[in-house]
Amino acid sequence: MTLTRLLAALRTRFDGFSQDRSGVSAIEFAVLAPLMITLYLGGVEVTQAVAADRKTTLVAHTVADLVARSTTVSNAEMSDILKASATVVTPYSVANLKVTVTSVVIDGAGKATVAWSDTLNGTARTPGSAVALPAALAVPNTSLIWGEVSYAYKPVFGWVLTGTLNLSDATFMRPRLTSAVTRTT
Repeated sequence: MTLTRLLAALRTRFDGFSQDRSGVSAIEFAVLAPLMITLYLGGVEVTQAVAADRKTTLVAHTVADLVARSTTVSNAEMSDILKASATVVTPYSVANLKVTVTSVVIDGAGKATVAWSDTLNGTARTPGSAVALPAALAVPNTSLIWGEVSYAYKPVFGWVLTGTLNLSDATFMRPRLTSAVTRTT
């Protein structure tokens, strides 16, 4: 008999809770707020990562295009071109940016080699080293300007995107005013 009374008392108590609506909004807010905040900050983080990836592509295109528009490039001009990449990547940190500009010469047999290479925060390619090019770009007796960029994107919050995202892009362009862009000191 006592067990029956105990179950009846508990049922009455729970029926009272299920009918009480005075704190439902506060409980719903407490349950949903962390999820909504995480979704918002995650959206911001993903948007920032996509924007940084777009900047990486723009830097690769910009440096290759600036060199491809020249007939010769001096040390001072190359320094200015590499500094321009820092402006393009703004508002992101240039410390996480690696830019390499390389002139690739393709001989009569279709063999591609590095003529010269310069870099910002990275490692320049060794002159004379072989380069593997896509077949469509390996046109004999021509040259290419190769802009390579990598960017180490570090999320601000890191709740949704964790760790560093290594973004990269490369662009090949043909010189516009000459058959090959020469590098002077």
